[in-house]
Amino acid sequence: MKPLTREWVKKAEGDFATAQRELRARKSPNFDSACFHSQQCVEKYLKARLQEAAIEIPYTHDLVSLLNLTLAVEPLWIAHATSANRLTQHAVKTRYPGSWVTRAQAKDTFMRCREIRMSVRESLGLKNK
Repeated sequence: MKPLTREWVKKAEGDFATAQRELRARKSPNFDSACFHSQQCVEKYLKARLQEAAIEIPYTHDLVSLLNLTLAVEPLWIAHATSANRLTQHAVKTRYPGSWVTRAQAKDTFMRCREIRMSVRESLGLKNK
């Protein structure tokens, strides 16, 4: 694996751990943050896959756009399109006043993150943990 790909993976894993921690928190869980970090995890994993395939990585938080770029090397990932679309809203929208996330929504978002994460890790030859 390319060194820069490994860096993307490391950053993605940090976001995954943060999202997971917020969902497990007993005191003052931050569900908005759990969703944001779930989105960030997927964004970085998709960028890791693009990096590994030597596909130019655009500066965007739109997971659908990133997913569409990966389809050149991972055509079956079209199955993640709905999840990518739902996760994208947490890149910005839930970071501002007027939008709040429930525990159920955060769990759904994290589940979608975990599914895409597993696909990318498998593609990169990494163990799913």
